[in-house]
Amino acid sequence: MTEKTSSHTALKIAIKFALNVILVWAMGTYLGQYFGLDGGVPAYFIVGALITLLNMFFRPILNIITLPLKLFATIIAIMIVNGVYVYVVHLATLRMDPELIRLELYGGPWGWIVIGFCFGLANWVMKEMFK
Repeated sequence: MTEKTSSHTALKIAIKFALNVILVWAMGTYLGQYFGLDGGVPAYFIVGALITLLNMFFRPILNIITLPLKLFATIIAIMIVNGVYVYVVHLATLRMDPELIRLELYGGPWGWIVIGFCFGLANWVMKEMFK
């Protein structure tokens, strides 16, 4: 590691520490009904340092542990977005002349999921193709 990179990293850690101390102070000052901290200024520094260290070492472990949950939540969010997208397309076609166009979706909720997945996958592929 070069000296420049090392000093840059140290500066980033120092800034994060200072911001965490300010955050703890602000929460203790303005959110007293939710956050209580006794011990004065040393307590702000201790909790700020603890938050900084845990963000550096413990948060990555938590991110790895919760990855399956994040993936599941992302998949659910994508399915909801694509379902709404398909629903809006369906609503738009209902307002059109039935002699010109008629869009039907079959299969109940499962059909909506399959169609939403297909639209989402196709849109993602097209987006990747034209990057």
